[in-house]
Amino acid sequence: MPIHRRRGWELPASRLTPEAVALDRRRLLAGAALGAGAIAAGGHALRDAFGQGRDPVAWWEAQAANDPTRDLYPATRTARYTLDRPITEAREAIIYNNFYEFGSHKTIWQAAQRLELRPWTLRIDGMVAAERTVDIDTLIRRFPLEERTYRFRCVEAWAMAVPWTGFPLAELVRWAEPQAGAKYVVFQSFQDAKVAPGFRQSWYPWPYTDGLTIEEATNELTLMVTGIYGKPLPPQMGAPLRVITPWKYGFKQPKSIVRMTFTDRRPVSFWETLQPNEYGFWANVNPEVPHPRWSQAVERMLGTGERRPTQIWNGYGAFVAHLYEGLKGERLFA
Repeated sequence: MPIHRRRGWELPASRLTPEAVALDRRRLLAGAALGAGAIAAGGHALRDAFGQGRDPVAWWEAQAANDPTRDLYPATRTARYTLDRPITEAREAIIYNNFYEFGSHKTIWQAAQRLELRPWTLRIDGMVAAERTVDIDTLIRRFPLEERTYRFRCVEAWAMAVPWTGFPLAELVRWAEPQAGAKYVVFQSFQDAKVAPGFRQSWYPWPYTDGLTIEEATNELTLMVTGIYGKPLPPQMGAPLRVITPWKYGFKQPKSIVRMTFTDRRPVSFWETLQPNEYGFWANVNPEVPHPRWSQAVERMLGTGERRPTQIWNGYGAFVAHLYEGLKGERLFA
């Protein structure tokens, strides 16, 4: 994910109270007031503890056991999508995350437990037959879930290979009934400053927004994801709803989505708004097109540190290269 360039008036990180320390102080203060009320609060109290001192996988498994859709997991794996590398260990994938709403560092998994996953709704609007708002559990149960193993490539040149659970975004697009003139679908992530400190950083163009063409959204690879490793998604990985387009860099795959808007105008995404010279609309993976500040020729696998040559389209060219024919002059790989 992109790295923020500090403005002249911003404090350097060395002068800031570490987030973990600040959160620990808050916990100590809050702890005196919790008492029996914390036990009664159930999920709230558990999330406020942030899994402190616990193994992250065990913590996630305990939370997943309380998810209203837990009976849908694990889903049947689709054999059509195969990997050329071992699946990344779950622990590595769930503790190394980009989620700027909770901080610009990679260790936000504990802070992200503040995110309340229920109630949650998805708003579908814009150029559709009828605008609607749907409850997340109703949505997840509407479409049959499947598991797919995909390669995932971050623009920062790290990578992983994980089993996502979800349903084809094409199914949701058809259900939304976009009008004939709709050319793009825009995704908007949650925005709640009470749980996510990143929203207090006013230089970011919140909420997190990104978009796909209708053709990209309905490509067979594009998955609306609700789970990973055979369980519901943990908050730090974009629960309860995120998009996966495995041939694109990770910043093009928004998390914790609350809104889908169909439009005839190409959207300007979160990172494109911040640094248009570095992050374009398409953001397809290509080893021969470097980021302005680093090479994209090689990727580092989470957990093992193994370095592998980056593949154009992240290895999915047979599925998606045709989408970009005739787009001469477009910046397809930045």
